[in-house]
Formats: sequence, structure tokens, C-alpha cells
Amino acid sequence: MVVQVVLVHGIRTSATMWRSQVDYLTERGNPVVPLDLPGHGSRMAEEFTLDGAFATIDDAVRDAATRGPVLVAGHSMGGLISIEYVGREDRPPVAGFIAASCTSIPRGVGLATYRMLARGFDSLPDRGMWLTDQLLDRILPDETRADFGAGGYALDAQDIALRSLSVLDLLAALHRIEVPLWFVNGQYDQLRVNERLFTRIAPHAELIVVPRTTHHVTVMRPRVFNAVLNLAITTLEQT
Repeated sequence: MVVQVVLVHGIRTSATMWRSQVDYLTERGNPVVPLDLPGHGSRMAEEFTLDGAFATIDDAVRDAATRGPVLVAGHSMGGLISIEYVGREDRPPVAGFIAASCTSIPRGVGLATYRMLARGFDSLPDRGMWLTDQLLDRILPDETRADFGAGGYALDAQDIALRSLSVLDLLAALHRIEVPLWFVNGQYDQLRVNERLFTRIAPHAELIVVPRTTHHVTVMRPRVFNAVLNLAITTLEQT
């Protein structure tokens, strides 16, 4: 059966960040569902909640699983939430999982610092968008630059989403994940802080570190990430 792919975006972004991957998977012949989580993209008017995020992923996985094995790929916040989801015992079958830019436990000083910086940007006259755009213009290639923010930026959902992540029990969830698992990090990703811990808890996982790449690995190196998708799908096709 053909592998179905569910893509879960990171904080502030939306399903549009996956357009390069959607094009690749469509050409490859794999049905793909890029989600908008509550409070993001086409659902910007909704309030972000973890329960709503889990329900969104669950609905997509359950639907896709009726047509074939499901590969879930999540980036950043989407990856953290997906770790918890894939580690649940009551979920529908998931055949494989790619966790990108999310080998970090969102608690303590790190999370507090992130929230403080986000609130600082939010207090600027343009909510920090000028600086954000300058940075993205520098690091993202032309082929993905417009896609990254095409669904808008969920600035109002950012702090509540960050605060919500602190309740995730990622280490317990990782212990329960037995399906093929790939961690994908950029070399300069700030969320690599617990990378060794994550790979120790999930020794069957493969770790892929993309050189000269930041946290935005999916859009900064879209062809590399597409190659990881190909690796994962090919692996699942052979099992």
C-alpha cells in the first residue's frame, strides 16, 4: 500500500511551510496532508490548545490510515506535540515518524528565555516582523522564502502555545515509540540541547544532522529534507 504522509508545522507558521515537501511527495505519488493547528494559518481565529492540536493530528492520521501506512513528520513545536502523540497507546496506527528540530525538553530556563524573547519581539511597534523578515531573507532560499509565511504568522497564539508545551512528557512518550523514527536537526539548531538524551532513550532512532543549517531545516534545506522523507518512505515500503 502507498505510504500516506501527515505534516505538522512549527510555532507561528502554518501548512504553507511544507509546500516544497507537498510538491515532492505529490510528484512521488504519496498522498500528503499538511495540517493547520489551532490558532495558526487558516485557523488563526481559533484559540490554540494542546487538546485541539492533538485532535487535529489524530483526525488526519485516522483518515489517512484507512488508505495505507502513515508517516508523521513534525517540525519544532509540531515535532514536540507529535512525539507525545506518536507515543500514545490509544492512537491509530502510525508506521513511522520524523521529528525535526525538536530534540529539546520545553521546560525550565530554556522555555522561560524563549518566552521572554518572544514577548520582547511582540512589544516592538511591528511586533518584531521587520527583524523576522530580515533574518528569514538571509537564511531561506528563494524557493521557500515566500511559502514559509504565506499562511501568516500566528503571533497571538505564540505565548499560549509555548506555555502549553511545558506539560508534555516527551521522555515517557519516546520510551513508548517503537516505530521507525528519525531525528533531523540543523547543525546550528538551538533545540539540539537534549539531542543525546533523546537518542539514548530512543536507541532505534536515526539521527540526521544537516551541516550549515539552523532551526529552519525543512525550508532552509528543502531538498535535503525531501531526501529524508524519501528515506523514511522507502524504509516503510520495505517493511
